[in-house]
Amino acid sequence: MKSLWQDTVNLPRFPQLRNNIHTDVLIIGGGIAGILTAYFLHQNGVKYVLVEKDRLCSGTTGNTTAKITYQHGMNYQKIVKGYGVEAARQYLTANKRAFDKYAELCTKIDCDYEIKDNYVYSINDRKKLEDEVNALQMIGYEAEFCERPNIPISTVGAVKFPRQAQFHPLKFISVIAEGLNIYEHTFVREMIGNIAVTDHGTISADRVIVTTHFPFINKHGFYFLKLYQHRSYVIAVDGAQNVDGMYVDESHTGMSFRNRDNLLLLGGGGHRTGHKGGSQNELRSFADKVYPRSTEQYHWAAQDCMSLDDIPYIGRYSKSTEKLYVGTGFNKWGMTGAMTAAMLLCDSILGKRNDCAEVFDPSRSILKLQLLINGFEAAKNLLSVSKKRCPHLGCALKYNRAEHSWDCPCHGSRFDENGKVLDNPANGNLK
Repeated sequence: MKSLWQDTVNLPRFPQLRNNIHTDVLIIGGGIAGILTAYFLHQNGVKYVLVEKDRLCSGTTGNTTAKITYQHGMNYQKIVKGYGVEAARQYLTANKRAFDKYAELCTKIDCDYEIKDNYVYSINDRKKLEDEVNALQMIGYEAEFCERPNIPISTVGAVKFPRQAQFHPLKFISVIAEGLNIYEHTFVREMIGNIAVTDHGTISADRVIVTTHFPFINKHGFYFLKLYQHRSYVIAVDGAQNVDGMYVDESHTGMSFRNRDNLLLLGGGGHRTGHKGGSQNELRSFADKVYPRSTEQYHWAAQDCMSLDDIPYIGRYSKSTEKLYVGTGFNKWGMTGAMTAAMLLCDSILGKRNDCAEVFDPSRSILKLQLLINGFEAAKNLLSVSKKRCPHLGCALKYNRAEHSWDCPCHGSRFDENGKVLDNPANGNLK
């Protein structure tokens, strides 16, 4: 089923590449991160091309809950503990700038932009909430503690960021993308040096930016170890509560709430892609119990790339790639993450120094516990017996009965029942 966003707007269409071309900058991936990067390069007079394997925003961007906030779970205490106060301040500053850029652009675009307070709640760990408030105070942001969030769940409180925002992401993109140099249905099957090979033509580029959700070039950067994918679900129901804000559980497996017109968007059921977990049925059971007079109008699923330390990877693809860049690992905060990536990547292309770039450096230390977990998952599934193997790196695929797909537990590629690739990093169908 289409998401609410996909069902209520028609995005502009772009041609398929059918010849060989050259450009200064090639952007691979037509989600919101790639489109915003193209938009900023266009504004600065840089010669660029963006290519998308399907339609624009047909992946994660079209299935977001569309919250624009620089409050990212309990992230600030993690960054202070892992990298120090200055790194946390850089992270806040970069995401605040991203928020402000949305505010600037959305004043000129009819995209249902609304100012709303954002809350991260916990059902059982008040100390974690208090630690987050303390970490934010250390870096100069005065968050508020909310004792009783306006949601039908028993909590121990929430951390509140006032005056955040929500919007219709595809109404926004439909305006931003107009006039950009884009090719749709143009799948980059491989990179040979600085040449991108597609089904009907090649693109040679002086510099390349990869915004394909999960980076598909394996010989640089070790992203197959530095990332995993997390799947979650959303239903939109009418006849339910107006929560008058945006709410998310500090746990990746918890629930989120936000309204859009007369609909309440319930999110949750999260699990690592390719593993057992929740589904829309979990959300439906909750809605039936709490809002017995509600009616489901939409349902959809989202898939997010999770980094080792809950900070995106934005910058040079690896230390050895001076002209290859990446923006990935937005950890369920893809709206501000995408804008942050676009602003940082554009600065890199223009040769501008950005004082927040360091905290997002993709070449920072990868010695994290999640690295061992990712490595174990890959090793276990490489040794598993299965007739269906992922063409990305050969992991055994698992059948997802809820969504009738074959999913990769290692890196999150997904395929339909006929073997057509649905989600990368796989860049080809099942054989």
